[in-house]
Amino acid sequence: MKIAITGKGGVGKTTLSAVLARLYAEEGNAVLCADVDPDANLGLALGFTEDELSDIVPISDMKDMIRERTDADEFQKFFKINPKVDDLPDKLAKEKNGVKLLVMGTVKTGGSGCVCPEHVVIKRLLSHMIVGRDEVVIMDMEAGLEHLARGTTDFVDRFIVVVEPGSRSVQTYESVVRLAKDLGVKEVSVVANKIRTAEDEAFIREHIPENALLGVLPYDTDVAKADLEGRSPYDTAPKTVEAIRKIREKIEGGNRLETLI
Repeated sequence: MKIAITGKGGVGKTTLSAVLARLYAEEGNAVLCADVDPDANLGLALGFTEDELSDIVPISDMKDMIRERTDADEFQKFFKINPKVDDLPDKLAKEKNGVKLLVMGTVKTGGSGCVCPEHVVIKRLLSHMIVGRDEVVIMDMEAGLEHLARGTTDFVDRFIVVVEPGSRSVQTYESVVRLAKDLGVKEVSVVANKIRTAEDEAFIREHIPENALLGVLPYDTDVAKADLEGRSPYDTAPKTVEAIRKIREKIEGGNRLETLI
């Protein structure tokens, strides 16, 4: 199972990513998570302590390794675009609660579409995780899917956009659908989060196609408290865990979504 989870900042994609990962691990699956969000919080949500996370260096900051793998010259104008990465998950991932974590880090570029050694290594590594690994792979993405490549997406089982009631969140979903189409993906699922009222749910159902909606998560103060305390919602928010368990069961059901595009 390979799942890419995306959405605008603050909607709860890290909570969904972490709880899904812990649920799969709970069942005895080998689970590998990639934190691709520049605001990297997946480690805390998985149950790592701040001390444990302090030892993790984001892959984008591993300059010596990136230079070695890409044979980049001093000015980064010439470098390999197909560096060896298949050994990196086993070498670099840190494990907690049965889940292995890789923190990708932020690629600082001067503009969109810029290709640099860091970007090449991260993109190649994500492709390997999706195509070349047999674990459950869960990726906590930023709002875009730029790190994924055409062809690689054929092996992703689910693209999930986390949304909350509000126009900006729905616009992000629509943007992801367009990006997914550019990558050749015709199926995008949605999880609605932070639903407080019947009006909130009605807004979601009005703006999201019914066949795309995997589930609705009510607003949970236990999740907010876990975030404030730097703890895993899996260990502190039982209502949300059970709601996400039902979403996982729906994912495992293998029901194909109707084409959205």
